[in-house]
Amino acid sequence: MGNQKYIESPEKMWELFLAYVKKTKDNPIKRSEQRKGTVVLPKAFDGDMPDGIIELPIERPLTIEGFENYVCDEGIINDLGDYFSNKNGKYADFSTICNRVRRTIRMDQIEGGMAGIYNPSITQRLNGLVEKSQTDGTTKLIVEYIDGNQSPDNTSEASSGPTTGL
Repeated sequence: MGNQKYIESPEKMWELFLAYVKKTKDNPIKRSEQRKGTVVLPKAFDGDMPDGIIELPIERPLTIEGFENYVCDEGIINDLGDYFSNKNGKYADFSTICNRVRRTIRMDQIEGGMAGIYNPSITQRLNGLVEKSQTDGTTKLIVEYIDGNQSPDNTSEASSGPTTGL
């Protein structure tokens, strides 16, 4: 069993990831809220909520943990850590797909946070995004790279100084 790979190929991993994405996006989190004024109910609303309370579908974010739980629930493997860390160099052929999975999840989280679908503060922390304000009126956004594609000092900066009249 020592050399067995539970996911046979990078292509199979990508197929599994796409199935996870579909299942995740097709099954939103449901949040109960007090009805505010006239509300157009979503098509999927089943009408079983008490008067004045409605159930709203909230998009479910993609996560590495969710993907790992998905492949475990499918009975494939309990932990994807060896694939993502390329343990002992045995998973080098999976590195491109693993990076693509990470980038896709990160994009979903960042875009969802920016659009207000997900909590922007949590999204920012999960993805290592930090905004610092300085007393001289400038704002500096520091992005710390958390995967293998790092700049020499592990950060990238973008600054904006105070603006003057137009």
